Amino acid sequence: MEQGDLRGRVAIVTGSATGIGAATVKLLAKRGASVVINYSKSEKDAQETAAAVQSSGSRAMAVHANVAIDEDCRKLAGAAFEAFGRIDMLVNSAGTTKFVAHSDLDALSSEDFTNIYAVNVVGPFQMVRACREALKSGGGTVVNVSSIAAVAGIGSSIAYAASKGALNTMTLSLARALAPEIRVNAVCPGYVATEWFTRRFGDVASERLASATAESNPLKSVASAEDIANAVVFLAGPESGQITGETLLIDSGMHLAVMAGARR
Repeated sequence: MEQGDLRGRVAIVTGSATGIGAATVKLLAKRGASVVINYSKSEKDAQETAAAVQSSGSRAMAVHANVAIDEDCRKLAGAAFEAFGRIDMLVNSAGTTKFVAHSDLDALSSEDFTNIYAVNVVGPFQMVRACREALKSGGGTVVNVSSIAAVAGIGSSIAYAASKGALNTMTLSLARALAPEIRVNAVCPGYVATEWFTRRFGDVASERLASATAESNPLKSVASAEDIANAVVFLAGPESGQITGETLLIDSGMHLAVMAGARR
């Protein structure tokens, strides 16, 4: 489905220097929205993403902020409002994890849980709070980027899965608390073929992982960052005007295989 015009709208996308966040920024800009690109570490990538958006004729700015810090969240929201005069869409895409085998309980500390929750759960809450008044004035939308780990208890670590489960629950709570002025939804990707995996594991290992994951999925495929961005922009835009409190699984059917295995 061809999605409509977003000219005059302003979007903040956290964690948008690369990956799903960057793909979302580019798609929002393609539809005419002005975008605020957020990064905490990768300034070079953020500036390159901003330049790509600007070269296509849309307005963009990159802002450094760590969403785990409330002051930074308020700074990010303030910078967006000062530059563009409004905030219509907030996409909470920033996330972090620690890779630990689920069976290795001793490898996760309380500090690991605290650090992961600070970015994956507290960060989205703080961003919503910082943007709330601006979002309310224009019938705004929030989309949280969660994970299949939230519903299947899989992924890089128990702490990560638990944090994404909390994010899903918080999506429901915020959808109730902020209605009717603001809609709040979430997407739950499965494996997504992004540069993040390549940078961490290398080309060969990443390709093997993607191939193995695709083979185990009912649709025999894995999503791209652009696939997830399409769903995010749909939930952020007017086409989903009757949807709030929804968590959309975008995992090539991975949850079907995982849940079937859990029942055996």
